[in-house]
Amino acid sequence: MGRTEAAEHSFAACPLPVGPGPSGAGPGAGARAVDADVVGAVLRTARAVLAERVAQAAEIDASFSGDLAGRVAGFTLEGGKRMRPRLLWWGMRACGAADSVSTAAALRLGVALELIQTCALIHDDVMDRSRLRRGRPAVHIGLAGRAGLSPDSERGAAFGTSAAVLAGDLALVWADDTVAETALPAAVRRRVGALWRAMRTEMVAGQYLDLHGQATGGSSAVRAIRTACLKSALYSVERPLAIGAALAGADERTTAALCSAGRSAGIAFQLRDDLLGVFGDPARTGKPSGDDIREGKPTYLLAVARTRAEAAGDEGALAVLGRAVGNPDLTEGDLAAVRGVFEATGAHAHVEREAERLRDDAVRRLGEAVDVEAHGGRQLLGLLRTVSGDRSGRAADAGTSDADTGTDTTHGTRGHDGRTADARVLTATEGGSTR
Repeated sequence: MGRTEAAEHSFAACPLPVGPGPSGAGPGAGARAVDADVVGAVLRTARAVLAERVAQAAEIDASFSGDLAGRVAGFTLEGGKRMRPRLLWWGMRACGAADSVSTAAALRLGVALELIQTCALIHDDVMDRSRLRRGRPAVHIGLAGRAGLSPDSERGAAFGTSAAVLAGDLALVWADDTVAETALPAAVRRRVGALWRAMRTEMVAGQYLDLHGQATGGSSAVRAIRTACLKSALYSVERPLAIGAALAGADERTTAALCSAGRSAGIAFQLRDDLLGVFGDPARTGKPSGDDIREGKPTYLLAVARTRAEAAGDEGALAVLGRAVGNPDLTEGDLAAVRGVFEATGAHAHVEREAERLRDDAVRRLGEAVDVEAHGGRQLLGLLRTVSGDRSGRAADAGTSDADTGTDTTHGTRGHDGRTADARVLTATEGGSTR
């Protein structure tokens, strides 16, 4: 493949949206201002945090700062839907927090979540050898070009890959530093610290299980759900919600119910994402259909189809899957045959039902945790419905429009971002952001 022609990620090219900041007159005014535009507030905080990090890098070495640190900052500020910071924020608000200390901490911890996501995506693109991310050269591709090397040459590929690993490491270091430097009461710091440490390890575990499943050629339905739990439910939904609850000082019962809601919504998200990976419209998902099959991803959808074909003694279906899964040269005809197996075995319908059941469970459990009629609860309800793939999911006080769709035209691998082309983002109260 030839060299990719596209603009690279640039720290300097990331202007922040104009909107209210977290400060304001009167108790809770800062929190109410953030409510109006959570994404804008997180990005303003991110720019301040990252400008400081890049300046510190420049004091160490100019090339390190320009080539690596600036690229990590730019990647973090560009693209993405900021779903994890939004979950953290509305988890905190649904649990009743509105004080200035919690508000400032939530925004900084939201930046830390974005940085650990940057680490995950950069490393994921290296592992999956993806050339593009969000329509631009993946970090390892851009770094090779920055050094004047072709990413298609042995030397350029080796340099780009190695430098991207360091870039991901730097993002993780910055994430940890941001958490460590966030002002928190001692008791809250202990709770947040425990959640943060667990989340980092779970993220790595989920990625490893995914890689292991690809390398070994398959996994059971139970293993696939476990991977989805670690990669999507815990890391992307449950832990951010739990951190928000910790900032609000929520009790154990509330936190446990909130976490259960997040876990159900997160797994539902991954199941729907698996379906989109095979049956989704590339014009909406932003990537070719069938990449999960080409890469041999050990999805729950695939595991259910295999299990049912084996139970029915359907050698034809098993032969189709055997030829197609993990085949990088998968044709449209091959993919159509795989879709046929998923339909004929009932795997498609089964996964749809499971996703719906999990969505309903998330809604029910959220109602056990917080008041979903209150402002914060309504917003969190809408967000969890969005995460779990409810196309009608929205908060109660405002609608959505086509401009509010959560489409992320991410090319290359999904990694931890996933596909959300069919999901609606939050409401006008939160700024209707598509980031």
